[in-house]
Amino acid sequence: MGRTDIYQQLLNSKHNSQKKLAVLIDPDKVAPNHLQKLLIQAQIAKVDYIFVGGSLVMQAKFNELILNIKAYCNIPVIIFPGSLFQLSEAADAIFLLSLISGRNPELLIGQHVLAAPILHQMELEIMSTGYLLVDGGAPTTVSYISNSTPIPHDKPQIAVCTALAGAMLGMKIIYLDAGSGAKRPVSPKMIQAVNQHIDLPLIIGGGINTPELAVQSCQAGADVIVVGTAFEHNPDLIVDMANAIHSVQTNSIK
Repeated sequence: MGRTDIYQQLLNSKHNSQKKLAVLIDPDKVAPNHLQKLLIQAQIAKVDYIFVGGSLVMQAKFNELILNIKAYCNIPVIIFPGSLFQLSEAADAIFLLSLISGRNPELLIGQHVLAAPILHQMELEIMSTGYLLVDGGAPTTVSYISNSTPIPHDKPQIAVCTALAGAMLGMKIIYLDAGSGAKRPVSPKMIQAVNQHIDLPLIIGGGINTPELAVQSCQAGADVIVVGTAFEHNPDLIVDMANAIHSVQTNSIK
């Protein structure tokens, strides 16, 4: 296992205050003609990662989608799984997500037990990730599917304690997510509080739909910004978003 070393790249970027952009592609939402335009823009913008996955993947062509992405571009592809059915050896790596902000045992360990023998046979880099769902101001598919109550938007200390627990349990990455189509992103105050208490790569997603919001999150301590819905509506935004995020490399307050 482990044909790539994406995690080491993430660690190096964090220690060097280099901010990264990931484009999240939901297999249920992207049409083939839109996918090609999205990936062309991602290449032009020098996007750092492609995340693939969704909370409710209805189509059975998950592996085919990843192969198509690989055919269009050479950006590393990381699976962001919503279930154990979202697995493909065509990807470079996978976030082994544990929903540590919730109390659903299936998403803390149950699905992982079922996926483990499959992943053991795959040539994927596996990155254990503490996943925290944060209230983004609107009900999300992930909160419904996971039967999980999000962390309140204005309670950064809950996020801090949860992230600390994840780090102490051996998680390699902390991922704060307001959910697809969130009305508001994870607050800079929460990002900064979590970042001050952990020394793990910190990924932030959900509701980040402008370069300005992306920069705010980076300056607060985010290492990777994940954007999906905004690019589904406007692929041309990718270049502006990438330029803004990458420019924080020499201006980070971390």
